[in-house]
This record gives sequence, C-alpha cells and structure tokens, in this order.
Amino acid sequence: MEKPPFRQNQNCGDWELKERLGMGGFAHVYLYQHRETNEKLAVKMCRLELTPRNKDRWSREIQIMKKLNHINVVTARDVPEEVTHISLNDLPLLAMEYCSRGDLRKMLSKPENCCGLKESEVLSLINDVGSGIQYLHKNKIIHRDLKPENIVLQDISGKLVHKIIDLGYAKDLDQGSLCTSFVGTLQYLAPELFENKPYTVTVDYWSFGTMLFECSCGFRPFLHNLQPVQWASKVRNKGPKDIMAVEELNGEVKFSTQLPYPNNLSRTLLKPMEALLQLMLNWDPVQRGGRVSPESKKPLCFEVLEQILSMKVVHILNMTTAQVHSFQLTADENLHSLQKRIEAETKIDVANQELLQETGVSLDPRKPAAQCVLDGVRGWDSYIVYLFDKSITTYSGPFSARQLSDKVHTIVQDAKKQLPLVVLKKIWGEAVSYICGLKEDYSRLFQGQRAAMLSLLRYNTNLTRCKNNMFGFSQQLKAKLDFFKSSIQYDLEKYSDQMHYGISSEKMLKAWQENEERAAAFAQVAEVNHLDDEILALHSEIVELQRSPYARRQGDKMEQLEEKAIELYKQLKMKSPETDMSTDSTEMVKAIIQTVQNQDKVLKDLYTHLSKILISKQKIIDLFPRIEKTLENIKDADTTVMQMQIKRQREFWHLLKIACVSGATFLPQTQEAPGAASSLSPPPGSKLIEELDGGESRVVHHAAGVPDQDWSWTKYETLTDKLKKRNA
Repeated sequence: MEKPPFRQNQNCGDWELKERLGMGGFAHVYLYQHRETNEKLAVKMCRLELTPRNKDRWSREIQIMKKLNHINVVTARDVPEEVTHISLNDLPLLAMEYCSRGDLRKMLSKPENCCGLKESEVLSLINDVGSGIQYLHKNKIIHRDLKPENIVLQDISGKLVHKIIDLGYAKDLDQGSLCTSFVGTLQYLAPELFENKPYTVTVDYWSFGTMLFECSCGFRPFLHNLQPVQWASKVRNKGPKDIMAVEELNGEVKFSTQLPYPNNLSRTLLKPMEALLQLMLNWDPVQRGGRVSPESKKPLCFEVLEQILSMKVVHILNMTTAQVHSFQLTADENLHSLQKRIEAETKIDVANQELLQETGVSLDPRKPAAQCVLDGVRGWDSYIVYLFDKSITTYSGPFSARQLSDKVHTIVQDAKKQLPLVVLKKIWGEAVSYICGLKEDYSRLFQGQRAAMLSLLRYNTNLTRCKNNMFGFSQQLKAKLDFFKSSIQYDLEKYSDQMHYGISSEKMLKAWQENEERAAAFAQVAEVNHLDDEILALHSEIVELQRSPYARRQGDKMEQLEEKAIELYKQLKMKSPETDMSTDSTEMVKAIIQTVQNQDKVLKDLYTHLSKILISKQKIIDLFPRIEKTLENIKDADTTVMQMQIKRQREFWHLLKIACVSGATFLPQTQEAPGAASSLSPPPGSKLIEELDGGESRVVHHAAGVPDQDWSWTKYETLTDKLKKRNA
C-alpha cells in the first residue's frame, strides 16, 4: 500500500516537527524536538524512489554512521519508534545529533567573511576537520565529498566544534583500495575523481585543502569562477607547489605558491599554511599529502598540520603604532628573551616595555613567555597582548594603516570605471573586508585603551592602600609625639618645682629640652596633608576619566558604514551577468572613504583619552617613591621617639633604684630638734651633678663631712616631705 505524502506539520507522538534543515539530491533533513525532554534530532528521509545503486548508497551511509564515534563526525542516533512511520518508502530513516550552528557554507557566505574567516576560525577548522578525516581514514573510510556544506557546527560547552556529515558518498576501503565510481560535488573533487580515474584516500586531502584555501581567502584556489571541467586543462600543468591560479582580464592564467592578500592570517601562520596547502593541492595523487612517516604512519601533510596546531604564538599589539606583531615562542622561552625580540622589531627598549593583558594585569617577568598564550585559544583575533612604551605618555603616531588591496585601490582611484560584474563582485568583496577590518582595528585599539584603564585602576587601588598605610602610621606617630611631649612638659614642671631644694642637673635639663625640640621637628614629619591632597585630586581625575564618553566605544558610525557596505555588496551579488553587464563603484568608494575618515576621528579621540590615562598613571608612579620616603621618615621618627622614651624611662627607673637604696643611709638615727634641718636635705652649698656611667644617669651628692651618695632627684621631694612630717 502506498504511503501518504509527508506533511510539513506532521508530528509523531511526543516528537514535534520544528523545521526543514536542508535538502539534498534525493533526501530531506528535518528537525524534530521532544516535547518533554526538549531533545533534538536531525532526521534524514529519502524522498524519492531510488535506483538499486543509490539504495545501496543510502543503506551504506546508515551502516557507516552507526559504527562511527568521534567528536568531529556527526553521531548517529536511534530513530524513535513514533517517527519511523514518516518514511515515504521502504528505505530506513537516519537520525543524527542536531548541530544548531548551521554549516560552514553559511559562515563563508557572510559578507564579512568574503576574504576569509578569522585566524582563530581557520585554526579551529584545521583541528576539527583534520581530526575527523584522520579518524575516517583510520577506519578505512574515504569520504569523497568533503565540502563546506558537509561541515556542520555545534556549540559544545561554549566552544564551536566542526563535524563532518553526509557520508552518502563515502567508500569503505575494505571494498578495494582503488575506486572508480562517480561521486560528489565537482568543485571540491580531486582531479582524478571528476576524470573518473582510480583514487585513494588522497582525494580527501585535495577536498580538505580546497576548503582550507577558501576559508583562508574567501574563494576556491583554482579559477574559482569556472567549473572543474573548464579549468582542469588550464591547471593540470601547474607546479607541484602552486596553490592558486587566477585568470587575468586578458585571459592569462597566473599561478602562485603563496596565499593572496587580503586574508586574516598572521605572519607566523602564513608560511606553515602555504606549506600545508602545497602538500594537499598537489595535482599528482601519488605525491599529494607527502611521504608517509614510518614512525607515526601519517602522511607529511598531517604532521605539518599538527605542527601548526602545536605552535605557541604570542600576538602583540603595539599601542604606539597600532601594529600587530606575532612571535612564535621557542620551548621554555623566558619573557626577557621575548622582550628582546620585541625590542628588535618595535625599537622599544626592554626597560621601557609594558606588556598588559586584556585585564590590565602586567606580564610576570618571573614566568615563561608562554604566559601570553592561553590553553586552547588560537589566533591573533582571539587573544592579544598590548604593548606600551613607558618612556612616553603621549602617543601621536605615525600609526600603521590597514593595507588597501591593489584591486580596491583601483576603484578608489577611479570610482566610475566600468568593470565586468564578476570582477566587480570580487573587488567589492575585498572592499567590504577592508571596511570590516578598519572597524575591527579600532575595536582592538579600544581594548588596548581599556587594558590601560584597568591597569590605571589597579595602580590607583595600590595608591589608596599605600595612602591609608601612610595615614595610619602618621596617626600613630602623632599620638606617640603627643604623649612624649606631654610627658616631657610634666617632667620639666616637676624639675622646676624641685629647684628650691637646691637640686639641679644642667645636662638632664638640656637633654630634655633637646628632646622636646626633636619631638616638635618630628611633628612635621607626621604631617602628610600635602600628599593626601595630591592623591585626592588624582582620584578625582581618574573618576573623570572613567566618566568620559571616550571611555566607551565610539565605533557606531563605522558600524553603520559597515552595514551600508555589506548591503551594497549583497545587492551587487543579486545582479545577473546577463542583465547587468557592468556597473560603477561610486557608492562603495564613498563608504570606504567615509569609514577611513571616521576611523581617523575616533582614533584621534581614542589616543587623546589614552594619553590622559597614561599621564594619570605616571603621576601615580611618581607618587609611590614619595609615599615610600614619607613612610620611611615616619617609621624612623617613630623608632627615635620610642628610643628617647625608653631611654628616659630607663634613667628614671635607675634613679629610683638608687634613691630607694640610698634612702636608708640618710634616715636620722635619733630624734632631731624641732625645726632642725633634716640630714636628708642637701647642706648649703651642695650641688647635684649628673654623670653618665655606662649610659645610665647617676646623681652624686657632694658635701663637707658627708659621704658621697647616689640620689634620685625625682624621688627627693617625696622623701623630704615624709621626713618633714616625721620631724614635725
């Protein structure tokens, strides 16, 4: 009995049809979602009656998919029983994991990618698809139809992962190492396949190399406007290292061993990428991929691929010139070695280099240079270190401008020049890439300004901490000085009170007066108001920098111009060569010029604001040694005051000891007559002289007929009062 036609709104139990994901030569792929668990499945269904040969292909794809298990190959799932009845014929359904980020063709079709993907995206593709291909080959499977449409993307834990799909044309090598069946899409096929010649796994190398070239530059490597049957004869005799062929307006075909400009690859990646493509795009299928290593059992192309992925590269944005420098790190290279290489390229002395991460944290000179490289993060567009010259605070250029491609320069020189539509599409694509690049250049420089601001705030935090520390020590010193001065003043008052008993010590009095003067001088050390005022003014300055409109991105106008250029490019792509033979570039050139002018303006504002940030930072740096010196003075004064106080206390306690011992010698043995002078009173003409013996104060009483005795003048008043009361 014939099954009813498939309905677009057909649901299957708890599985709800959400949308059609894609359509192939004889199959559709639909997205189903479970109502309760929200699980999603991509269900592939054959929509046509197939020939026995294609039925075999369909069944083989399902068999192959079910036996594979690799993160970079899409995973087959069990078909839910409720869904099985949607099949339009007796061929089984294929259920697969759903990859929500679309396919690689969708990425390449974005106007901003018309000159290639970002470096980080290219490296991610190399890693994922390279790993998937090696897994298939290890399992003796040739894909035979690798192309951007058969690479889908999935977000796994915040990371974009590429997965190989559509193994319908895949061939199991167990069926014979040489195959001669018709397969795949011609644009990405190796020459031996569309020429219907025997082939091996190297056909996948060619397809992979073609994809890598397109992802790096935005177009296929060999006469991309022609079909393979048209360009094969022109490219057949290319050199073994030629990776590109373009046809000039005069019909001449030019070959190149290098990747064309513009592209988004850094200097350190260009040569290794060219070496990889030279191996993969060799016309000779036997030589393609390079020799197989007897140790790793891998062809040379995959060894080069792994070398590319294992490279540790640090990307430095020189904020003084707006130029990006890339350095491949050697094993265990230290930061000083990297800085010497930076000095050689930028002419900024190592001593004047400040290398900041995006967070505003300076690189640690004690750690290896690899601290600039984040694990799992590749590409200069993903992570960059910002270089500042500490010897200057005002950056005035000259700044490195983004290079304009020769083709775009042609239309800028003559916007009215009439060019064939197919040529104009390529030029306008490069123009869009240039405008997008200008916006991205500004964004990177703004991130550098932001890193400088974050660094300033870190310095400001340290400044506040130092200020609070200084203020705390200052207050402690003031408290000790107040106590010390009060103590001396009290002692001086008591000294004066004792003078009528005839007790005096010129040395001690002089010492106390000198200590009082020193304490008064230390009071000036404790004053930090002048520094406090400077720091408060600097804090206010930094707050104003944070509030400034230039502390926020000013690229809105450039974004609008980017959108305008993209829209112009889309409109041009929709034109047909048959109806629109040629057109001029007036509007696109206007967008280019306006973007350049706007970038000049926002960069001028950015660098003016950046210079203010750097000036404020330098003020903080200049304050640190002054605060440190003030702290040293406060601590020295504090120590001296404490030593002075301890010395006085030690003298007092020593004199008290003497007074206590000597008191018994002078106590009268008999009752004296009322009004008679006490034997403890110093006889007329006596004198108390202070001597320094071993650093301790001693008071010696000299009188006729009275033996020498030690006295503590501080205790004299108390003893005299007691004896006077007894005699009374």
